[in-house]
Amino acid sequence: MDDSRGVAVREPAPARAPVTAAPWRDRVILAAITVTAAALYATHSLTRLADFRASSYDLVIFDQAVRSYSRGDLPIAVVKGVHNGFGPAFSTLGDHWSPILAVLAPLYWLFDGPRTLLVAQAVLLAAAAVPLWALTRRLLGRAEAHCVAAAYALSWPVVETIAFDFHEAAFAPLLTAVLLERWQAGRRVHVVLAALALLLVKEDMGLLVAGFGVVLLTRRGWRAMGGGFVAGGLAHTWLASQVLIPLFGGRADYYWAYGALGADFGGVARTALSDPGAVLAQLWSPPVKLMTLALLLGLTLGAALLSPLMIMAVPLLAERMLASSFPNWWEPHFHYNAFVVVVVFAAGVDGVRRMRDRRAGDDPRAGRATKVWAAGVLAFGLVSVPYNSLAQLADPVTYQHDARQRAAAGAVAVVPGGVQVEVANRLGPALSGRTTVLLWDRTPRWAPWVVADVGELTFPFQSLEEQRERVRLLESRGYRKAYERDGYVVLRATSAPTTPGPP
Repeated sequence: MDDSRGVAVREPAPARAPVTAAPWRDRVILAAITVTAAALYATHSLTRLADFRASSYDLVIFDQAVRSYSRGDLPIAVVKGVHNGFGPAFSTLGDHWSPILAVLAPLYWLFDGPRTLLVAQAVLLAAAAVPLWALTRRLLGRAEAHCVAAAYALSWPVVETIAFDFHEAAFAPLLTAVLLERWQAGRRVHVVLAALALLLVKEDMGLLVAGFGVVLLTRRGWRAMGGGFVAGGLAHTWLASQVLIPLFGGRADYYWAYGALGADFGGVARTALSDPGAVLAQLWSPPVKLMTLALLLGLTLGAALLSPLMIMAVPLLAERMLASSFPNWWEPHFHYNAFVVVVVFAAGVDGVRRMRDRRAGDDPRAGRATKVWAAGVLAFGLVSVPYNSLAQLADPVTYQHDARQRAAAGAVAVVPGGVQVEVANRLGPALSGRTTVLLWDRTPRWAPWVVADVGELTFPFQSLEEQRERVRLLESRGYRKAYERDGYVVLRATSAPTTPGPP
């Protein structure tokens, strides 16, 4: 049967007092968790930027796109378009369908530069703790809500997101948490609005909405909306990936990652029908996929498996775990797990609530068990900190600049503002706010300025010797060194290069 909030239970839940507004102490605790998390996230990201550990791929891509939005244009990312062969006028809407980035444009009217994106990401990720706390408090209680909110803030999917520049994934936890909390509160209009907002985050968010629709199909009173979410979510993902992205200059097959199963959707379908074992085998090939799934379930000590809410995450997880290309998709690093982290926590809360309600009639300890679980979830988050990127904040070395970092600062200082410059991957963010940054890559672009790195291997080169050979080539074509220190070389074209190239 369904309770008044639309959450299915096997038996009527015991009568409980209605949930009232949170006492001021609870609000203070929640505020402390959220503000502290945002401060830690921002400090981590800004420290990486200051230490030249951020990268042009992907921070400069998003910086250029949001800056273009702030000027009333399409989100043009020259660095992406030139490096990937789409041309200098390439819109990031041709890469991923993420028009929600436009809401950050007004921030650039005040503070123009990559730091704005990093701080905005920190706030967005931390803010998801608020609706997650509200959902948990309503279902389990105040102590459990504090533990779950803090565990979310410490969770490795969130921390690994802030450890890798900026991405549209920053919006997903907050909007997902709002969607689930508003559904649990029975606010239908809010649910629809949150789902629509999620569709603006990325093309595959339609899979998340469709997964939620499957959950709603099992809930009396929500089935019509559930059917709409399934159909609308799947239609959106098809429309965004097959029509809208190509319309803005991208390719529908650019991120096709299932070559081991078929050359296209039809090929995968034929494989699934003729050899379903091959599809299942792909879920643990390579085995690190299983480790990522285990770590995700570990966030709630496995309790997420007790809730049908976990169905919501299945389409997105299948999208990544069935892939045979793009290893970043299935590793427990980067930002991809941020798209499902709130679903996992909410499913864990709902699973524990279900278990408590089934036992409450004959076991007076059932209520205490939820507190033990919540404490265990928080303990898992705390224990994981030394093993994730957040631990770097406690290392004094993080705040000390070595000779290479000081040399990098000197190199970017030589480049004047307003010019076009090819930049080694790690130095691009330091110049993105005042120059037109191109990635220093394996194809000469013949920009007026070049900031090269011959001290260590840098993306996308394959060897240090290749990087040194590039510097020698530039010098042979009329470039002269304006700076050289600890492996960093700044070159300036003293005349038009003898071999012209694209901008």
